[in-house]
Amino acid sequence: MTLPILDGKNWNRWSIQMKAIMGFQEIMEIVEDVYLDLIVEPTEQQRATYKENKRRNCKAMCLTHQCVDEAHFEKIAAAKNSQEIWGILEKCNKGVEQLKKVRLQTMRRQYEWMQMESQERVAQYFNRNITQTNAMKACGELISDQNILENILRTLSPCFDHIVVAIEESKKLEEIRVEELQGSLEAHE
Repeated sequence: MTLPILDGKNWNRWSIQMKAIMGFQEIMEIVEDVYLDLIVEPTEQQRATYKENKRRNCKAMCLTHQCVDEAHFEKIAAAKNSQEIWGILEKCNKGVEQLKKVRLQTMRRQYEWMQMESQERVAQYFNRNITQTNAMKACGELISDQNILENILRTLSPCFDHIVVAIEESKKLEEIRVEELQGSLEAHE
C-alpha cells in the first residue's frame, strides 16, 4: 500500500486518508485522546493499559512520520506524542484552508463569467467547463450536475441558441446528464 504524503497542498485529502489508515490500524483514538501517565503504585491492569497505549502512540507517531514531507517532519520531530503531532500539523495547515477559500472565490467568479468562444468547439468548451468545476470541487465547492448543465446552456455561443431552446423544450433538464448534453450539442455542431 502506498501511504499518502502531506506536502503542504493536500491537507484535507491527507487528513481524511490518515484518519482512515489510523482507524484501520486501531490507533486513531490515541491521536484524538491523550493517554494518561501511570499513577503512583498502579495496578497490573493499569500497567498493561499504559503499556498498550504507549505502544499504540509510538505506532501512530511512526506512521505519521512516514507520511509527511521533510518540511513537515522538521515541525513535528520534537513532539512527544501523536496528539501533539496532529495538533501541530493542523495548525500548520490552517493557512492552506484559508488560501483554498480565496482560490475558490476566484474560481467561482471565473466560472460565472465563463463563455463559449465563437471559434471554440463543443468538446473544448465542455472540457474547460468540467476542468473548472473539478477544481472548484477539489476546494470543497458543492456543484450539482444540474448547475453545470444550466451554466453550460446559458453560456454557449449564440449560434447554439435554437438548439438550446429545442433541448430545453424536448427534454427534462433534471434527467439529462452532462455527457448526453455534450453528445447532443456535438451532433448539431
